[in-house]
Amino acid sequence: MPSAPRDSRAAGVVGGRSAPFDAEALSFVDSLYGTAMRLTRNPADAEDLVQNTYVKAFRFSDRFQPGTNLKAWLFTILHNTFRNTIRHAGRDPVEVDSETVDRTAADPGRNRSPEQILMPAPLDALPAAFCQAVWLRDVEEFSYREIAEILSVPQGTVMSRISRGRQTLFEQLADTPVGLAARGESSALHRDR
Repeated sequence: MPSAPRDSRAAGVVGGRSAPFDAEALSFVDSLYGTAMRLTRNPADAEDLVQNTYVKAFRFSDRFQPGTNLKAWLFTILHNTFRNTIRHAGRDPVEVDSETVDRTAADPGRNRSPEQILMPAPLDALPAAFCQAVWLRDVEEFSYREIAEILSVPQGTVMSRISRGRQTLFEQLADTPVGLAARGESSALHRDR
């Protein structure tokens, strides 16, 4: 007696993807958004970047190899999508709304992400290559190998970028209250030297 056709939804498969894949992929949304904010520095663009990342991840989920690092795979898609967006944006005309610029300049504290509040200038002042490498290592806690795959650069380059980025951050923070506190000095004592 032939068996009845299986309903793929009953087996936890949606559009060729498994429900566990979807759930695990979606568990990284906050982490992807934080990195997207770091890359784009704009909440709307960060949301678009994360959305495009998930669209591509779900569309090409059959290319993901189970047993490998899904988070690293998603971050690779995010960074590649960001690079492509930047490449294409160079071809687009620039539109500027002067009223919005004036309003934003008058209220600098508006629309700041938690990352911008906690690490406003020093991390943002790093060159983009250093910033990405330091962020992925120290905030997202990826290994050097995973970062190399995400950024499509050799592992030695990743290690160099992280080292140089951290050194630059250390130099930038050395004379700030954070740097002085880390060395056990007060700003008054430091000024008297």
